[in-house]
Amino acid sequence: MTFLLLQIRQGQSVRDEELASFLRYSGLPDGAITVLNLFDTPHFSASVVEPYTAVFVGGASEASVLEPAEYPFVVDAQALLRHCVAIDKPVFASCFGFQLAVLALGGEIVQEVAEFEMGTLPMTLTPAAQQDPLMCAVKNHFLAVSVHREKAVALPPSCTLLAHTAQCCHAFRVTGKPFWAFQFHPEVDRATLVQRLTVYKSQYTQDDAHLDEIIRTAEETPEANALLRYFVDWVDHGAV
Repeated sequence: MTFLLLQIRQGQSVRDEELASFLRYSGLPDGAITVLNLFDTPHFSASVVEPYTAVFVGGASEASVLEPAEYPFVVDAQALLRHCVAIDKPVFASCFGFQLAVLALGGEIVQEVAEFEMGTLPMTLTPAAQQDPLMCAVKNHFLAVSVHREKAVALPPSCTLLAHTAQCCHAFRVTGKPFWAFQFHPEVDRATLVQRLTVYKSQYTQDDAHLDEIIRTAEETPEANALLRYFVDWVDHGAV
């Protein structure tokens, strides 16, 4: 199996860490994931996905899905995700990828100026999650890493909600398609959360005391992290 990772990262250390995180929690060997970094290649054809078994989409701390004029790759990325739906290409999208998918399929994303979610948060499952091949394996109120300043207030009509918090939607599947998206970060564990928040503390935290409080209350997130492996196993066993 070969996987394409749409990556939306600028700093090399975070690029390397994100790829390592996807490899670790997917269980894939080195070399199984090819990276297409959208800052390096802002324009691309949707057909780039076709040689790959499946597609991952990562997060972003240096871009906004609501600013396509400043980040031109937003337009091509949405077209790529719609193409994946059309050709039944398996997709596993995290955070920024979730937001791209919501907009690409006709949902609504808004900016959260203050009091946005940050840390390890409990996720509430919907009844539909019990029948989902990935989400059925996790328990209600499982913990997941969530750090985002934009959120979905309306999912596309073609999608089934699987998990949420009090603030927003957090996981959905395109109904009848091998396409899952998560506002939280299944690929990020507690240690990586601490590392990323330290890198991006000026963007997410008020001061060092605020950062220390988030780190102090962060917990491990094994059930959320397992979702990547469930997806790869599901693809590997020919469920698509």
